[in-house]
Amino acid sequence: ALEPLSVGLAIGVASALTGYLSHPRFYCSYVECCPSAGHGPNATALKAQLDAKLFGQHLAKDVVLKAVMGFRNNLSPKKPLTLSLHGWAGTGKNFLSQILAEHVHPAGLRSKFVHLFLATLHFPHNERIKLYKEQLQNWIRGNVSACPQSVFIFDEMDKMHPGLIDAIKPFLDYYEQVDGVSYRKAIFIFLSNAGGDLINKAALDFWSSGKRREEIQLKDLEPMLSVGVFNNKNSGLWHSSLIDRNLIDYFVPFLPLEHKHVKMCVRAEMTARGYAVDENVVQAVADEMTYFPKEQKIYSDKGCKTVQAKLDIHEDI
Repeated sequence: ALEPLSVGLAIGVASALTGYLSHPRFYCSYVECCPSAGHGPNATALKAQLDAKLFGQHLAKDVVLKAVMGFRNNLSPKKPLTLSLHGWAGTGKNFLSQILAEHVHPAGLRSKFVHLFLATLHFPHNERIKLYKEQLQNWIRGNVSACPQSVFIFDEMDKMHPGLIDAIKPFLDYYEQVDGVSYRKAIFIFLSNAGGDLINKAALDFWSSGKRREEIQLKDLEPMLSVGVFNNKNSGLWHSSLIDRNLIDYFVPFLPLEHKHVKMCVRAEMTARGYAVDENVVQAVADEMTYFPKEQKIYSDKGCKTVQAKLDIHEDI
């Protein structure tokens, strides 16, 4: 028979070990945990990464940085943070959303608390909209219940069936709870090419009047962008209650990229691959891109989207 002292000691050691192993600091070093209150992105680190990796988008960087940090520093937000990013392909919308996700949840798109929806993949059939709405609501409800700081990214909004995104309207509104769940600490990000033509025209008008692109302010584009997207049947937000009820906090414009910005993208890609930056290659890749308007050739019509593929051709160099 075991002596009472030995049994008591064994139970005490086991209890202490169990307590240590289950302690959040130990447990979360091996398993991804939802961030606790007060643990948010580092403003300095986020700004540094945006400055180093996102080119030609002074408006987007400034708006998103201030919006995210202000939201995270508010311990009692009244609603989730909702951002709608607009601009032509290759201007950095996906890139910025990925950087942001990584600063909220270090695993980024691999995190179980970051959820990416692609319109053509997850919601392909128009006749199944009712089913998609139910699935989307259940998915968001379940994941926010598990982690209030969940991030939801909706890509290809311009390919989403009109009315579908309105299914999440209750989660974005100023409710303290919906069916016992609070969504106020979640982040929702919409990515769309819709409105890109309006942004490009405004940028070209600034250029034609002799103004620098850095002089373009959010107030110059956001009102026009929100109205244009609301009335665009191909925006995914056509006549959406999210806009009608002012539930989208910021419409973030991504400006078309100039030749110098494409060269920055090439240099960054060469550095990422471990190459020494060769300015001859940088120039060659940038020159292979196509630009608009046809006469002036100011802006890249694909942004930096094809830089990686074009650089592959020059790898031998």
